[in-house]
Amino acid sequence: MSVFIIAEAGVNHNGSIKLAKKLIDVAVKAGADAVKFQTFKAENLVTKSVQKADYQKETTDKAESQFEMIKKLELDIEMHKELISYCKQKGIIFLSTPFDHESIELLNNLGLEIFKIPSGEIINLPYLRDIGKLDKSIIISTGMADIGEIEDALDILIRSGTKKDNITVLHANTMYPTPMEDVNLRAMVTIGDTFGVNYGYSDHTLGIEVDIAAVALGATVIEKHFTLDKTMEGPDHKASLEPNELKAMVKAIRNIEKALGSSIKKPSKSEIPNINIARKSIVANSKIKKGEKFNEENLSIKRAGNGITPMRWDETIGSIATKDYEKDELI
Repeated sequence: MSVFIIAEAGVNHNGSIKLAKKLIDVAVKAGADAVKFQTFKAENLVTKSVQKADYQKETTDKAESQFEMIKKLELDIEMHKELISYCKQKGIIFLSTPFDHESIELLNNLGLEIFKIPSGEIINLPYLRDIGKLDKSIIISTGMADIGEIEDALDILIRSGTKKDNITVLHANTMYPTPMEDVNLRAMVTIGDTFGVNYGYSDHTLGIEVDIAAVALGATVIEKHFTLDKTMEGPDHKASLEPNELKAMVKAIRNIEKALGSSIKKPSKSEIPNINIARKSIVANSKIKKGEKFNEENLSIKRAGNGITPMRWDETIGSIATKDYEKDELI
């Protein structure tokens, strides 16, 4: 199964449909499977007085509240329709993360088949129940969560009507950017082993190496923020990949997928011709007459590998030559 790569545009469109379409173009060119946005009503998401996260204060106007910041980043229903249609035209899957009940309904009415649950909603029982009832494919991020909270969320989704096989759990860290020492990538494998679910990784580190490592550890979904330009104004641009980096990540993941192979250890198709060249055989170390006994002095082991394998050395020593041999001739 091919790794499902989600290019996370998030709110990096800055509220502009033109920018959003440019982001879709970048995701398509990079070879991502899906491009993901965020669906929310600022009024339903935050209180007017809530503070911004520290990383948001650093990348946006400090005087502006979180409400004011995200109000500008909303996509209305017409924008959603336009972006869904544009994605269809470009041959990429449109995804969006709903942040409230109204948004879940909106995305369901628009025909989305995959629902992405963000880290912050993993402890939101009514929200989880609402999505679980839809019986869709679900990808759930687990930033800030412990193993017990993941178990509770999975129980709610499954009890509400979603099959476990249709759920992929993403290990995540919600710090933008995530320090390497906080990635704890082995926890992703723990999630898969503990719950017997498909697992993946939602990445907020700078660079692409952790995503590649996640694929090597069995991730079936990778989600990564990207932008047109890291220096743009907005909360998430700084911790996002630029177009050439996104392309490099997708290429590296596809190479790692090929390299992981079947897990059966045997000579590969490309190296079979090397067997005769790189392996050795038992050869005559000097002229040997018919009827002579083979011994450690008159035999040697040299390339090529198309004669008797040196693994049969012990049974060859002491046996009788059935013909004459020249030096270096295969026995």
